[in-house]
Formats: sequence, structure tokens, C-alpha cells
Amino acid sequence: MKRSYIGLALGALVAVGAVLSLPSCGHDQKLVSIAVQPTSFTFLIADKNQTTPYKAFGTYIHPPATKDITGRVTWAVDGLADVVAVVPGSPAGTITTQGGCGVADVSATASEGTGGASNIVVGYATVTVDDPTKSICPGGGSEATLTVQVSPIGAGTVTSLTGGINCPGSCIAAFPVGASVGLTANPTGGGTVTWSGCNSFSGNNCTVTIPKGGVNILATF
Repeated sequence: MKRSYIGLALGALVAVGAVLSLPSCGHDQKLVSIAVQPTSFTFLIADKNQTTPYKAFGTYIHPPATKDITGRVTWAVDGLADVVAVVPGSPAGTITTQGGCGVADVSATASEGTGGASNIVVGYATVTVDDPTKSICPGGGSEATLTVQVSPIGAGTVTSLTGGINCPGSCIAAFPVGASVGLTANPTGGGTVTWSGCNSFSGNNCTVTIPKGGVNILATF
């Protein structure tokens, strides 16, 4: 009977040792996918030095988990490096415009955690730099600029009924090509205005249809 107890005790010790020798799930946690957020972003004007942040979220197994790994991945812009780029020295995932316009992939890359640097996981998103007033940009010239000049400065204001123009101040705005835009002049000392560039006008009111390439309106008080 005594030997039986000793045998059971030794068997238990062997079993415990075998369990303890198994690899730790936490140590072998494996990255299986990366989701980049937002999945797409658009800069609406093709100017330089506009920035936006991207985030990277990793999905793991052994054990299952989702983590913010924005600062641990390698960020890159695939193609159009002269249009958008990762900002060096800034918070991870910061993308900036370089000028021009186009659509590019944003990638976040990391090793999976168990297979070394050669086993990588990549997540993708897109970034678009667009100026819809330019035919070479993704918007394809769907919009054009309306420019208003007030002469002499200080003699009055011109505003658009649909917003965007409040000149002097906001004297340039983009509108859909073919749109009919109403402008109203407000002379500082009363009276009327002389219009130039309108499709039609009556007193202090001007109507202009936005052509491709844009249009300039002059209001003389």
C-alpha cells in the first residue's frame, strides 16, 4: 500500500512537470491581422502640410486579444510619395500632404511575433488628396472656383445665397460645375452696384452659372 502511494505521488509530480514544461501561450502570442483606421481619408484641397492621424489595431491569438499597436508598426505610403508621406519624428501614423493630388495606400507592418522578422503582417488603408477644381485630380474637375472682387475695398460686401462667398474676406469658393449661384451686393452707404461677369443681374443681385475653369465676378460700388 505504501509503494502504491509513492507511485501515485511520483506520477503526479511527472504530470505537473510536463504541464510546466509546455510553452507559455502568453510568450507565444501571435499577431494574425492588422486593421488600419480610418480605412480611408480624403484631403479635400491639394495643399502641402495638411496632416491626419492613422491608427493600427492588431488581432492576436494564444490568447485572443485586440491591441492598439499604432506605435509598434512600421508605417509607409506605397506610391505617390511626392503627394503624401509619413511625417518623420511625429506621432506614429501621422500622414502629411506634399502637394499635388492622387490616391495612395497607407500600410502598417509588423512581425507576427513567433516567426521572426521574415513573417510579417500588413494592414492597409487609403489616403486621397483631391482638389475637385482641377481636372487631373480624383474629383476630375467636378467643381470650379468662383472668385469675387469688390471695388473699392470697403465700399460694400458681396455674399452668395448658398454660402462660401462673403467678400471682402471669403472671396473665393468652389461650387459644382453647372451650378447656378446667386450673389447679393450690400453697399456700405446704400445705392446700387455695377456687375461684371454675371450671366444675369438686376440691381444688387447677380446670378452666375459656374463653368469649367471657374469664373471671376467684379462688383463695383
